[in-house]
Amino acid sequence: MALTLIPGDKLIAATHNPGKAREIDTLLGGRFEIVTAGSLNLPEPDETENSFVANAILKARHAAVKGGLPALADDSGLSIAALNGDPGIYSARWAGPHKDFSRAMEIIHHKMVQAEVHNPDTFSTRAWFTSALAVAWPEGHACVFEGVVHGQIVAPRGDNGFGYDPIFQPDGYDITFAEMDEAQKDSLSHRHLAFERLKAFLF
Repeated sequence: MALTLIPGDKLIAATHNPGKAREIDTLLGGRFEIVTAGSLNLPEPDETENSFVANAILKARHAAVKGGLPALADDSGLSIAALNGDPGIYSARWAGPHKDFSRAMEIIHHKMVQAEVHNPDTFSTRAWFTSALAVAWPEGHACVFEGVVHGQIVAPRGDNGFGYDPIFQPDGYDITFAEMDEAQKDSLSHRHLAFERLKAFLF
């Protein structure tokens, strides 16, 4: 079986978040008929893997098998050098069940202060966002594409974006993701890079 999709095909966005589904539709140029896992009443699988890539594949395969259609899933998060790569794959969990990223950013600030106190000579504000995109077919085939953008952790600034955007300043810029307009952020984000690789493969 060829790992391919034909424009106009139905594609499950393995998410219960309508906003993320719209973002996927936009990034894929409206080429497919996007349906969400939520609209199909598909349960969300437990993310039991230990990497972005493995979790993305797990979610995509789960949706494809349960829904009987090709499925696209992403797993993404923020990794911080001073915290040994945390929160990493647990980025969403740090925000708690109510997705309180303000609280998550307070946790990061507290942990980074501690890290600087305990390791002042090696302390770093370096950080990176990772996005892994997986496409899976009901028969079990899957492919995955990764995008990474590097930067540093700063004091929260900006009201745009979502998640950890207010504390992430990408390399080469003096503003955070949350201070950028949507188009500027989308042009250089980790998810954009992953989607560009995905589209190059599919089309």
